[in-house]
Amino acid sequence: MGRLEGKVIVMSAAAQGIGRAAAIAFAREGALVTATDINEEKLKELASYPGIKTRVVDVTKRDQIEALAKEFDHVDVLFNVAGFVHHGSILDCAEADWDFTMNLNVRSMYLMIKVFLPKMLARKSGNIINMASVASSIKGVVNRCAYSTSKAAIIGLTKSVAADFIEQGIRCNCICPGTVDTPSLRERIQARPDPEQAMRDFLARQKMGRMCTAEEVAHLCVYLAADESAFITGTEQIIDGGWSM
Repeated sequence: MGRLEGKVIVMSAAAQGIGRAAAIAFAREGALVTATDINEEKLKELASYPGIKTRVVDVTKRDQIEALAKEFDHVDVLFNVAGFVHHGSILDCAEADWDFTMNLNVRSMYLMIKVFLPKMLARKSGNIINMASVASSIKGVVNRCAYSTSKAAIIGLTKSVAADFIEQGIRCNCICPGTVDTPSLRERIQARPDPEQAMRDFLARQKMGRMCTAEEVAHLCVYLAADESAFITGTEQIIDGGWSM
């Protein structure tokens, strides 16, 4: 039996990067995974994995989340991954950029938890995992103003949910990666005026001499989703290769 045998897991942003790696890792450990994303084409690539079913869901839309929730009588693990990285200081951040970042990075998690938490409370059992970042209240990072603010808010949301519902059998933790080598990161590097220099800059700040892989983060996701982490709640789990030291 796998470490997650029979657990029902619902997650967002599963089409690529950390979300995709986590969905596959969950399924390999025996979980029944519903992987959601707005990218239907990328989601189709997950359909061949036993234990994974896909749904196209925009997690900034409450009606779509509520429609998804109606498919489940219970959910063991809710994994909120969806997010966007805005590049720039506060002076580079237009109001539209700020609003989009907060809507996708924070409000989507608020909506997902708001909709799925009652199902967990009905069974007095549930596990919520939120994707935050070291770029947050943990560490100030250049040109990550909107992003870091949103991720600091996620840490606060995580701790609040954990504190409010600990006596009702609910756990809530967040994962705080450093720089992870994902398609999203590669796209952002290519969008810089000098992609080669941007890559050198990213690598220069890695104390271990390399970036984290999505699969390494997925291992931590499995641990937090599994019963072996049953005494852990309200925490920010840092996986950054020592960057925040």
